Amino acid sequence: MEYRKLGRTGLKVSALCMGSMQFGWTATEEESYQILTRSFEAGINFIDTADVYSRWVTGNPGGVAETIIGNWMKRNGIPRHEVIIATKVRAKVGEAPNDEGLSRAHIFHAVEQSLRRLQTDYIDLYQTHWYDDQTPIEETLTALDDLVRQGKVRYIGCSNYPAWRLMQALWTSDKLGLARFDSLQPHYNLVHRAEYERELADVCRTYGLGVIPYSPLAGGFLSGKYRRGQTETGSQRNVSRYFTEYGWKVLDAVDEIARQRGVSISQIALAWMLTLPDITSPIIGPRSLEQFEDNLGAADLRLSQDEMEKLNEASRWQ
Repeated sequence: MEYRKLGRTGLKVSALCMGSMQFGWTATEEESYQILTRSFEAGINFIDTADVYSRWVTGNPGGVAETIIGNWMKRNGIPRHEVIIATKVRAKVGEAPNDEGLSRAHIFHAVEQSLRRLQTDYIDLYQTHWYDDQTPIEETLTALDDLVRQGKVRYIGCSNYPAWRLMQALWTSDKLGLARFDSLQPHYNLVHRAEYERELADVCRTYGLGVIPYSPLAGGFLSGKYRRGQTETGSQRNVSRYFTEYGWKVLDAVDEIARQRGVSISQIALAWMLTLPDITSPIIGPRSLEQFEDNLGAADLRLSQDEMEKLNEASRWQ
């Protein structure tokens, strides 16, 4: 397993990051334990979660994925220093009126709850899940800086920030001498390139941010599960947005290289991302051991210049 430095931090993380949104949702608790154990045995030391996972499911109060990860480490005797845990704050998890956002009050409350569920005394990477336009950025960053100084958080990052808000945050940290975002978690894949590439890529490259893309398989669209004229069964999580001539064109290009290589479509989609020099660790989200083994096959797979050019041309955005 290849390991890469996470931005300017001293953290070395695996080329693939184990996502946990499916834990306690589309993967049962026991299946989640199995996936975590197998991924750890395979050399994946980077686990991404969030306090809100998966509150949108009926009967799920949120915090379930963090709880599963904490229980897994405890029951398997996993040394804390051998895993890099990233979690997020922003969403509404409880019922209190101030139990959401990026205010100092909510961040301080939320981090304690995450630490309790994860059964740890520190979080390696604490990320703002998305921006909060109701809270001054100075308040958010000062609160995060205090957590770093207290040792409860080692590094901070953000997710779902447009370039101007990311630059605002970096500038504020520099001006006030506060801890700064060292990573970005963007929505990025072969059929959703513009959001990251238009401006965010240059910011991350210039200021040395690690890049941890989520949805690298476009919600399953880049797994080969969906085909032209065979989508009557519907799709989850808005995958149908990719059922366009552009989407099928990209999928055809990925499929062609996969057949030539003798590997799966999803492995080529992940390999495209892993071949890009600026990407730190795409977040995979397998719901089963079978899906995990397929994803794992991409960990050391890299594409040739010709293959990259073909995929880049097929997925070019305007």
